[in-house]
Amino acid sequence: MINIVYMATPEIAVKSLDELNKCEDINILAVVTQIDRPKGRGNKLTPPPVKVFALNNNIPVFQTEKISKDEGLINKLKELKPDFFVTFAFGQILSEEVLKIPKYSTVNLHASLLPKYRGANPIQRCLYNGDKKTGITTMLTVLELDAGDICEVEEIDINENMTDLELTKEISEKSPKIICSTLRGLYLNKIKPIKQNPNEATTAKKFNKNDAMIDWTKTAKEIHNQIRSMLTFPTACTILNGKTVKIMETRLTDSKFSSPAKIVKVSKDGIEIGTKEGCILITKVKPESKGIMSAYDYANGAKIKPDMEVGE
Repeated sequence: MINIVYMATPEIAVKSLDELNKCEDINILAVVTQIDRPKGRGNKLTPPPVKVFALNNNIPVFQTEKISKDEGLINKLKELKPDFFVTFAFGQILSEEVLKIPKYSTVNLHASLLPKYRGANPIQRCLYNGDKKTGITTMLTVLELDAGDICEVEEIDINENMTDLELTKEISEKSPKIICSTLRGLYLNKIKPIKQNPNEATTAKKFNKNDAMIDWTKTAKEIHNQIRSMLTFPTACTILNGKTVKIMETRLTDSKFSSPAKIVKVSKDGIEIGTKEGCILITKVKPESKGIMSAYDYANGAKIKPDMEVGE
């Protein structure tokens, strides 16, 4: 029996926890997750999705704001004597003291093809950069961020219109298989982890609200990639007829028109806007204090017309 402690927080990590809980040769001793936090308009205190699943399946749960400073929790984890810690979008850095607790190692699942996109934002950054391929990597956790030896890799193709929401879902669905395979391979000594090449390492920094505003002097592809990479946060936006509007969906067009920041046409397909190179079609928007709607419906109500300048 492989005894593990699962450390994770958001929804993306729930399917893997579910699969591990079903495995007859894997025993989940406990789940460690972040504390409940205010969420939504009402700031209601909300438990992490991983906590909800664990409690519903009678798995002990420990919550901590900073595991490296939580001596009480560290002592409890030592008492459990796990073979492995498994981390997946946990959101906290493990100290040397914590990493020494498992009998074998700490296995982390990272949502990129390491050493590319080390850090907190690999899903959004690969879309923002227009990559055609990404993946999932299991690795042995070390003190340096996402720099441990690689155990297994699963590649994922990215199409032109894939969003961060869609990629997150695919990673969530493909992660259980590779986590289980890695644990068994390490436990049975059938996996020989491979060192990363530090010369190939890149960093995936988080976006902030200042990254949201669209720069229409960029190319259509660059703007399209910005929009599809930021649906979850901070959501790309622009100014249309004096109002700030969030852009929820776009498509690239075949138009060669390239007058930046000018509306080319408005049709039932949406609002077509010129860029530094090519045009982009906005198909869905979210105006201030309103729900998501078709760009055509918004254009009619907001009196958006061809030849208008955007972003001002």
